[in-house]
Amino acid sequence: METYTILDTHQLLTDTPFTSSMSPTIYKLRDLPQEKKPREKMLTQGAGALSNAELLAIIMVQGTKKEDVLTMSRRLLREYGERSLLGTISPETMSKELSIPITKALQIAACAELGKRFFRETNTGTVIINGPQDVFDHLHDMRGLAKEQLRGLYLNSHHRVIHDEVISIGTIDANLVHPREVFRPALEYSAAAIVLAHNHPSGNIQPSLADIEFTKQLVESGKIMGITILDHVIITKEGFSSVPVNYS
Repeated sequence: METYTILDTHQLLTDTPFTSSMSPTIYKLRDLPQEKKPREKMLTQGAGALSNAELLAIIMVQGTKKEDVLTMSRRLLREYGERSLLGTISPETMSKELSIPITKALQIAACAELGKRFFRETNTGTVIINGPQDVFDHLHDMRGLAKEQLRGLYLNSHHRVIHDEVISIGTIDANLVHPREVFRPALEYSAAAIVLAHNHPSGNIQPSLADIEFTKQLVESGKIMGITILDHVIITKEGFSSVPVNYS
């Protein structure tokens, strides 16, 4: 099995799943009986009985003229991914990418930051990434995303993940994603290496020319900064591949 080697360098400072044979009925908030609405359900059954979408709906309080809050919550989780809502993309970017009011994006970002602060000590450094299979397993939430998403896994010298960040959403292109957006978290968290990953919603496991050029640029930038780019993994529902670049 392929494994990563981090160079010795000095740094610069669910909802219940269903099968294809099932046809789930998706209810809007107004269609639900009173006792099934998120807030009422939480009062009578406790927070543990609520789905992620229902919990998110409570955080956002209300929807917009176009979407009720439960419909919006389901859409955000479907398009952004559950784990990705914990990323550090700015509220402004979230608002623009997901077409939601800035106040909603601020509410989500604030709750995500609280969650990270509360559990940082217990969750930090528990995942070890030794190769692309580990990346595929760790980032299982990316397999079904509707939009392309670039994630960065920031590792210490023992291959432990010390930070996981959503770097961008949309087509991965060197002209659109600046290297500083990739390396800023590495400096902030004193990472020794970075593993990049992005999904192909089309299911095509082959890297595009833009993927290859973007990765080459980052590898060269990493050499200058003393931060190793270990891999750039493409993720689909069915499998994964690595962008063919000389990472050493």
